[in-house]
Amino acid sequence: MSIRFRLRLVPITAAVASALACAGPAHASGFSVPEISVAGVSMANALVANPDEIGAFAFNPAAIAFHDESSIAAGSVLIGPRFSVETASGSHDTSGADWLAAPIFQLALRLNDKWSAGFGVSAPFGLETRWETNTFPPLTGTAPLPSPPFPPGASIPLSPQPTQSKLEVLDISPTVAYRINDNLAVSAGADIYWAKSAQLNSTLTAAEGDGSGWGFNLSALYVKDAFSAGINFHSAATVEIEGTYTALNPTLVALGALQPSQTGELDLDLPWRLQLGARYEFTPRLAVELNWTRTGWSEFEQISMRGDLAGAPVFVDENNWEDVNAYRIGVTYDLLSQTQLRFGYAFDETGQPDEYFSPRVPDADRHLFGIGVAHRLSDGWQVEAGYMYVMMEDRTVTGSRPYTGGGDINGTTAIAGEYDAHAHLIGLEISKSFAF
Repeated sequence: MSIRFRLRLVPITAAVASALACAGPAHASGFSVPEISVAGVSMANALVANPDEIGAFAFNPAAIAFHDESSIAAGSVLIGPRFSVETASGSHDTSGADWLAAPIFQLALRLNDKWSAGFGVSAPFGLETRWETNTFPPLTGTAPLPSPPFPPGASIPLSPQPTQSKLEVLDISPTVAYRINDNLAVSAGADIYWAKSAQLNSTLTAAEGDGSGWGFNLSALYVKDAFSAGINFHSAATVEIEGTYTALNPTLVALGALQPSQTGELDLDLPWRLQLGARYEFTPRLAVELNWTRTGWSEFEQISMRGDLAGAPVFVDENNWEDVNAYRIGVTYDLLSQTQLRFGYAFDETGQPDEYFSPRVPDADRHLFGIGVAHRLSDGWQVEAGYMYVMMEDRTVTGSRPYTGGGDINGTTAIAGEYDAHAHLIGLEISKSFAF
């Protein structure tokens, strides 16, 4: 009876809850991906007070109102993450995709002197990692099976180790902007989230699905001579994921130790985000922007998975993440009349406390270094390229409590180790300005 209790809770928690309670590939705290334009990659996402760049629209849609022309931009950010951990069994690296691609699309239409409209597509949340089996030591070893009907000495594994995690969330964002006067503009819009892929596996179970949810965003931008200031807010949202849960060990299902394969639902709570920024043009060529970002990871308190067979929650997993800050600086320098150099640095705090540390993607405080270039061509065309290096601080996890085999492995001695991670990001984008 005690064996059945342990196995019913642990595999599902390890496969699903732990997977979502983790960091993104290597961008900002949690599983946030704030690099939603190539200008953002180049300037460490310090763009909320920028009235000039097309790449700033994704960070503050009110900036659309300060452009005399309409524009369309498209591109991608390529992400190459690397994670490793030193555990009792040795050194291990993730074996996930070498490079991930996040889409960028932004349409801005100037309707008249007062009104503008925007439509953007980006990937503000995501993750993908794959830990090989036996990266982490067996959590509770094995348990003997009765014989008969099983052969003498047969045993069952009690080690639901995390393996593959994949989450892709797109944000489809229509907005409208209104220019109140020469100096001030405001905007409002919707964030329509589509979780196009969620795959969360362990050595004993697999879960995959997709779903959607929505929130809203509000922005304002003030520009006075060489000074500008901006604010951008995205509400919290819940993405309802529907899919399938699969038990990978039929013996454990027959024993009643694992739930049988079934369809189910999972609520993914996305955090609210508040950005404040101030920018100053020291010369016609040189401008510097400072940003502060607050991410409401306290929204990510709990994950509840409901199986269709039981009609009730399969489990309730506590995360108890914390709200965190990020501090960013971005610099632009016009090397030539058509060529702009960009630089950026940011420090992002982690919202994942030691008590709920997840091995799926080890989160930690991180430093972001960006560099890039934009070049204006003829007939309103512009090309941009950016590079960012993300360096996560090393994090040693000893386990805030011993693992007893009765529930979630996050923050326990089961995933003790020395974690290290970094990432390379490369962004390419092309845009066209035109009269509408």
